[in-house]
Amino acid sequence: MPANEGTRTYDAVIVGGGHNGLVAAAYLARAGRSVLVLERLDHTGGAAISTRPFAGVDARLSRYSYLVSLLPNKIVRDLALDFRVRSRTISSYTPAERDGRPTGLLVGGGEQRTREAFARLTGGEREYQAWQRFYGMTTRVAERVFPTLTEPLPTRDELRRRIDDDTAWRALFEEPIGVAVEENFTDDLVRGVVLTDALIGTFADAHDPSLAQNRCFLYHVIGGGTGAWDVPVGGMGALTDALADAARSAGAVLATGHEAVRIATDGHTAEVTYRTADGEGVAAARHVLVNASPQELARLTGDPSPEPAEGAQLKVNMLLTRLPELRDPAVDPREAFAGTFHIAEGYRQLATAHAQAAAGELPAVPPSEIYCHSLTDPTILGPELAERGYQTLTLFGLHTPARLFDRDNDAVREELLKSTLAQLDAQLAEPLADCLATDADGRPCIEAKTPLDLERDLGLPGGNIFHRALSWPYAQAETGRWGVETRHTNVLLCGAGAVRGGGVSGVPGHNAAMAVLEATE
Repeated sequence: MPANEGTRTYDAVIVGGGHNGLVAAAYLARAGRSVLVLERLDHTGGAAISTRPFAGVDARLSRYSYLVSLLPNKIVRDLALDFRVRSRTISSYTPAERDGRPTGLLVGGGEQRTREAFARLTGGEREYQAWQRFYGMTTRVAERVFPTLTEPLPTRDELRRRIDDDTAWRALFEEPIGVAVEENFTDDLVRGVVLTDALIGTFADAHDPSLAQNRCFLYHVIGGGTGAWDVPVGGMGALTDALADAARSAGAVLATGHEAVRIATDGHTAEVTYRTADGEGVAAARHVLVNASPQELARLTGDPSPEPAEGAQLKVNMLLTRLPELRDPAVDPREAFAGTFHIAEGYRQLATAHAQAAAGELPAVPPSEIYCHSLTDPTILGPELAERGYQTLTLFGLHTPARLFDRDNDAVREELLKSTLAQLDAQLAEPLADCLATDADGRPCIEAKTPLDLERDLGLPGGNIFHRALSWPYAQAETGRWGVETRHTNVLLCGAGAVRGGGVSGVPGHNAAMAVLEATE
């Protein structure tokens, strides 16, 4: 859409071509609405993309977001998406040392194997039985809560009645998650494995009175009504490519290289001013959907900005010539890395790391978790790499808030990456460096992204992968019927910062589209 084309009017203009914006575009276009998507970058997809980050290497990695749990099958069906996921046969592996020998906890591969792994680590049945009870409870909550994400917001009381479990409500919605973890489990390592789901991209202690960790935990255990985290076939870019195809085929116009700079609205009609390499242009619309952060929404509309967000993670992508051997001889690396491989994530280790980071220091023992996409889905590797046994590794580090990188992002990134990989090496029978592939220029195939890198590359405020602290999935005083409404009647927030946003879900995009369709019926 050339910038000098003059003002055109659409039923909806969507600012931002990330996956939520594409979901909204596809729904609205399929309903017969005229839709324009304005994307600042030269490609759509936002954080849900696949790229070849290593020069001359045919490996297409999910560079930023990397697993799928919160995407409802309803959206895939409604939009007829050519997109699939695969389940991981192993849930997690956590290395440990007991009585001077390397061991660990492998969860998955069948109930009997998991039961035996708990007994081998803890010396009895208690922790396994507690695990079964606890995750039986979260599964029942998931079955009741997940379907509500694509419905109008329930009230708090309505959601509580739907869950119909006072113990679960207290554990997940009222008391810090640390209380439930400590009530149910005694083993420090098992406690840590449970707690990690409360800390993904969330800088909080197990007993934080804000309950930010509870909201994070909730979203990580309700996905799909089961809490399972699946591997996107073809990488995360396969999803956004399918969404872009669905939107275009329904008639939406996707304009890349178009940066929205201002939204003017009287509540009935709106104009979006955008900038391209050729100059400025204006698009008029009945509704504007903003697939960007609440801070960016405020900047575009001239409203006061909300509290700044802060990310708290390290994302590392790697390509290996082979998987490294483990110190624990009882576990095959192909199983250990197929699920979530927990590093330095014991319960006390997580508390110590949080306290150190809160004091302005890098964690001395940085916690992280790793998984290997190519074990479940080798299609992201070129045929030659797959034949030679190459594998990918994705590492996600915890408790590294953006403030720690302010003094020197490059230097702190290098320091943190070195200490994080040292913790992984401590669990390996050989150095990871011996397994790293090299690119066409002879450099190791490894890249790391801090919160400040994500802010620069993707416009995430403070590098926060959720745009802001996650919200409870029920209506509050400031929320509207769908959780996407703003103070401007015809301007909606369809990004991760909407109520029930965060993660690769498409939920805010779906809900914003439903709000528009309801308003224009």
